[in-house]
Amino acid sequence: MIKDYLETHLQTLHIGIHKETIQLIKMHNEDHIHMILHLSTNITSFIILKLAILNSWVQEFLYNLSDTIKAFSILLLTDLCIRFHSPRGWELMIGYVLKYFGFVHNDQIISSLVSTFPVILDTIFKYWIFRYLNHISPSLVVIYHSMND
Repeated sequence: MIKDYLETHLQTLHIGIHKETIQLIKMHNEDHIHMILHLSTNITSFIILKLAILNSWVQEFLYNLSDTIKAFSILLLTDLCIRFHSPRGWELMIGYVLKYFGFVHNDQIISSLVSTFPVILDTIFKYWIFRYLNHISPSLVVIYHSMND
């Protein structure tokens, strides 16, 4: 009878210790989660502050450039980044994106995307440029057209 009493008492003691341990682990995990969230919030706010400062600096720099240099820079960036100069680079980039999302490597899909995606991206980018430039500087649009031709 004493043995049964000790076993049940030990079981309730083990259960109590187990519950207390779980509660302490949960408190410890919540503290770590709050600390990580606080750190990520601080890092995000710091990055946003730096981007705001960088944005104001870049805008001031760009507004001080002449319209010809602005149009030349836009042409250079669109030709380097979007145009059709490097199909192998587009193949690698699209292949990497497909692999990252878990799709099987298929040369036909990649080659069709290489032939269409840069064209679509170039068209969207030029539309955005013309829409934006018409609001800022109509003379820049004229210079851009003459340089692009």
